[in-house]
Amino acid sequence: MAEADWDEVTYLRKRQPKASQLRSQQAINAAQRHGIEIETSKKWAGGQNKQHSSHKDTARLDRETDELHHEKLDRSVAQLIQQGRQAKGFSQKELATKINEKPQIINDYEAGRAIPNQQILTKLERNLCMKLRGKDKGAPLLPGGKKK
Repeated sequence: MAEADWDEVTYLRKRQPKASQLRSQQAINAAQRHGIEIETSKKWAGGQNKQHSSHKDTARLDRETDELHHEKLDRSVAQLIQQGRQAKGFSQKELATKINEKPQIINDYEAGRAIPNQQILTKLERNLCMKLRGKDKGAPLLPGGKKK
């Protein structure tokens, strides 16, 4: 024990670098210098809020023939949404906030560019107090919903 030097420290095990340290630019450059293979991949829609996003096949479906096309919102329904919103005195942003959607969604629905989503149409019907689907479009929505 007399030979032990108190100024030297012996590490029995070197700690593995954390994942964030492995992804740093410094670690990547060091790996490239040593010739280690580096794998990179990009996450699809990573870090984005894509609640009502369409699937990857949508672009291909849009390019297809007429028999495989998406149905757009009817122009009469788009005008009903716009008139109902203006009658209530809401801006597009205010209506979007009330139904928990983005203002761009309201803009698309009012312009007739949107692909109809039944959940969004239900939220719009409730907030505008007007039917947007069925035979009697534009009729006032009766409070209480379905009766069993």
